[in-house]
Amino acid sequence: MTDTKRRVKLYALNADRQWDDRGTGHVSSTYVDRVKGISLLVRAESDGSLLLESKIQPDTAYQKQQDTLIVWSEGDNFDLALSFQEKAGCDEIWEKICQVQGKDPSVEITQDIVEESEDERFDDMSESAPPIELPNCELSRLEDISELITNCLTSPMRKEKLAAVIESEGYIRKLLDLFRLCEDLENNEGLHHLYDIFKNIFLLNKNALFDVMFSEDVIFDVVGCLEYDPSSLSRKKHREYLKQQAKFREAIPIKNPDLLSKIHQTFRVQYIQDVVLPTPSVFEDNMLSTLSSFIYFNKVEIVSLVQEDERFLTDLFTMLTDVSTSDAKRRDLVLFLKEFCNYSQNLQPQAKETFYKTLTNLGILPALEITLCMEDQKTKTASIDILTYIVEFSPSFVREYTLQQANNTDEDQVLLNIVIEQMICDSDPELGGAVQLMGVLKMLLDPENMLGQVNKSEKTDFLNYFYKHSVQILIAPLLENTVHGEPQKEDYQTVQLLGLILELLSFCVEHHTYHIKNCILNKDLLRRILVLMKSTHKFLVLCALRFMRKLIALKDEFYNRYIIKGNLFAPVVDAFVRNKGRYNLLDSAIIEMFEFIKLEDIKTLCSHVVENYGKCLDDIGYVQTFKSLKSRYDQHQDKLKDRDRTALESVPSILRNSRYRRDQRQMEEEEEMWFNEEDDFDDNEAIIPATNTDILSKKIETDLDNLGKIMDKKVEANGPKINNNSAQKTTVFNNNANAAQPTSPTAADNKSALFKRGLVDYEGDSDEEEEDATGEMSKRPRLS
Repeated sequence: MTDTKRRVKLYALNADRQWDDRGTGHVSSTYVDRVKGISLLVRAESDGSLLLESKIQPDTAYQKQQDTLIVWSEGDNFDLALSFQEKAGCDEIWEKICQVQGKDPSVEITQDIVEESEDERFDDMSESAPPIELPNCELSRLEDISELITNCLTSPMRKEKLAAVIESEGYIRKLLDLFRLCEDLENNEGLHHLYDIFKNIFLLNKNALFDVMFSEDVIFDVVGCLEYDPSSLSRKKHREYLKQQAKFREAIPIKNPDLLSKIHQTFRVQYIQDVVLPTPSVFEDNMLSTLSSFIYFNKVEIVSLVQEDERFLTDLFTMLTDVSTSDAKRRDLVLFLKEFCNYSQNLQPQAKETFYKTLTNLGILPALEITLCMEDQKTKTASIDILTYIVEFSPSFVREYTLQQANNTDEDQVLLNIVIEQMICDSDPELGGAVQLMGVLKMLLDPENMLGQVNKSEKTDFLNYFYKHSVQILIAPLLENTVHGEPQKEDYQTVQLLGLILELLSFCVEHHTYHIKNCILNKDLLRRILVLMKSTHKFLVLCALRFMRKLIALKDEFYNRYIIKGNLFAPVVDAFVRNKGRYNLLDSAIIEMFEFIKLEDIKTLCSHVVENYGKCLDDIGYVQTFKSLKSRYDQHQDKLKDRDRTALESVPSILRNSRYRRDQRQMEEEEEMWFNEEDDFDDNEAIIPATNTDILSKKIETDLDNLGKIMDKKVEANGPKINNNSAQKTTVFNNNANAAQPTSPTAADNKSALFKRGLVDYEGDSDEEEEDATGEMSKRPRLS
């Protein structure tokens, strides 16, 4: 097996200056013929696939950080990093890189080359160039020091040499001594120079310098230097904020001093990056990539240290679910847990899965059931954030927990229903929490992320539970607000909530078929939703219209017949007429819906619209949609007439009589009769139509009965003639001389046989055939 010291994680820096995990594998340095040089190869430990092949270029700058990291740039603005499991493995690969580039392995960076002018490249690449000499660290030389550092930023090689000399001479601590002196003397000019000096030291982008500046004893002085921006009229009070306003609350005492120190350091460095330093737009791309890396790996280390403390998380969840815990204490626990989950976003997928499984096993979901229902807004908001982190990573965790609750928990105590309840009861006027919870519900109900789960029945079981026990809670505000055919409440918060509910229902229509169909038909949901077409809030009108458009887009005859039966185009046409042709989104959306019906040639809806609303839509001339819809309807009617005429000419004579001929629309009419039946369905009862085969079978049976009766009447009318020739008839019907005499046919046999005879009769044939001289019946010609 591959040595663990070569085990690495591969990272790539993205456009947002965050490190993306590209996988875990084992690294080696091997000569590759294709690129004709020594290359770093990383193969995935899971399947052995090649994650990285990078030739060690002689002019690429490799940087070694924190004893287990190697970072370099692969082309323009594409930074890579290898994080080694063991220091020995990092040292081994670092020696190989230095050997290829001819460098001493004791250095932390080999070189740093970027695009420059030819003159600068000639100057900087000269190995014999004299080292940079820093001026003496004195008040009178601060301007010279600032100018020197600013000039060095233009040259990568000079940046590298400057960083090396600042580190070797302990120059940062000397500058901070001058800072304290300038503050005591209120020397503003010197403080302004120190601001420029330390801002540019950050731009050197060197991890070794960050280690010095972010140490516990000097970090506040560094922040102090960055308070004296020459472009600002007054000093920024960052130190006061970090020391006094930003208070560290220990939800549970942290006994590990390394963990405590790392938490403080990470918070302060994050503050420096986000608040203290100027906006990133003033810097070149990736100028502060090392600072981002420093924060990233700090967060990973914090999560690991917390997980290693077995008692810490156990005590946290015990206290969180304890009924005797005060609201203030519970708020601190939830806020800590939120930050803990936030830091976990930096973990690689496998480690993140272990992290969330640990939280689930410790009882994070039962704890959220408590904290989501608390009145304290900070606690509730943090709880929603935690739930969002969990669902974004694995919705299956929450779905499995909900199904486990189904058998032993009251409906109103189930986590899924608590989420819905908190969504529709959000007290925030802007519904910030409701919007976030709607996103959580959408992820839980998305069939796309149910496909790869080990539990194959998860999708069916979860959707069955939702539509049986939860959907009525979701649609309750909608039904309540449309109870009398008019919108009952028109305040902004209510209509915003209804908009969110409609968005979620539209998602269900698009992704769920059977369950949402039963819900819509049994609850007459579309009729209630279209009541909102009368709302004074146009965005809500559009939400209702969008829901209907989703139904029509499915081209499902169930929905089409439901719309036709309920005359549900009426609210849409009314809204269209009320709009009076104004050129707005509502006008365009309604026209687009009718255009879709025309283009997709949905015949049932096309006929319904033209026959019922043609008069009021014919006058619309600024678009051709309705005229084209009418033309499409007329074409369809002409085709029906042609089909009727062709069918009439091709049927046998006995069926051509209108009494016996089956109406070409008979099947559709019978389906309509079935659809119009006013049966009461249970909420969970499926609506299953009679199939075309069943209807056709019943129709054929009815036709056979009618034909049989008619033929029986003919038999009775001509009875003596048939009886007189009965002996001859017997010999004719029994063509096989050895066959037994036929028995009297039953009524069913008569019906079947007579129907078959009728199918081969030509018009004008008599009901009896003349017998020939030999006493045999002449055979009937067959239809070809």
